[in-house]
Amino acid sequence: MSSSARRVIVVGAGVVGLTCAVRLLEAGHRVDVVARDLPLETTSAVAAALWYPYRALPEDRVTAWSATSYAALEQLAADEASGVRMLTGTEVLADPQPDPWWRDAVPELDRETSLPPGYADGWTFVSPVLDMPVHLRWLVARIEELGGTLTRMNLSALPDDGSLVVNATGLGARHFGADPSVTPVRGQVVVLEQVGLERWTLDSGAGGGGPIYVVPRGSEIVVGGTDVEGEWSRTPDPAVADEILHRATALVPEIEGARVVRHKVGLRPARPSVRLERVGEVIHCYGHGGAGVTMAWGCADDVADLAGG
Repeated sequence: MSSSARRVIVVGAGVVGLTCAVRLLEAGHRVDVVARDLPLETTSAVAAALWYPYRALPEDRVTAWSATSYAALEQLAADEASGVRMLTGTEVLADPQPDPWWRDAVPELDRETSLPPGYADGWTFVSPVLDMPVHLRWLVARIEELGGTLTRMNLSALPDDGSLVVNATGLGARHFGADPSVTPVRGQVVVLEQVGLERWTLDSGAGGGGPIYVVPRGSEIVVGGTDVEGEWSRTPDPAVADEILHRATALVPEIEGARVVRHKVGLRPARPSVRLERVGEVIHCYGHGGAGVTMAWGCADDVADLAGG
């Protein structure tokens, strides 16, 4: 361990906290992750986990973090155990649009002319898609391989024992960061059996009506979703599930009749802008909205830089 290495406590075991822990360990720090919710209990485990900058600002920093993460995930896709695959898909748009603000984060982006009925524009690109339970387990294994630890712990406040602390508590930052600007954005998904689908399709809901997406994993398909601000309930709503499936099937007819495996709800930790800064012995890293997976590796690099060493 170098002389500048520190003991670091990462609070939060979603994809952002775990990825920060990996980068800190790789930089030579001694890292312990503590969290009330273990990785498979977090919002990250519910995510469809299509790389896509969603509900996250400011645009310039988000684009940079997303580009870094894209490159890191592309490398991880070579390792099947990581749960990352590079899949082609299309974002469809109700009206013609200029290139997306995050255009520089992807290597290639092509205008799509073969569109579903009712859509006027779209772009096709290759995007990382993560099977989140697999990826979260891979991150934990990587942490342990590097000598870090993961412990369930219900803290009442951030640790104050002289360690450097990374506050990656997501929605918990309302309490741990004394930050009421962090609000839940409820996302409901329906998980279907895999019917041979290999492309993802997304309507981000920019034209109103909320997002709808169909994202294939190896053995299942995640269909969503909703983005209801300020809603804390994690109980799936059957009527919402029916509406999601109706809209998704209109978008991707191949999923019609696919067996429903389960229903899930996640609460995205939204904030007017991502908070990533060091204040004394605390590095705050939260407010990633619907783009935790999309920005995790880029943000983790910045956290490691802020930690020094």
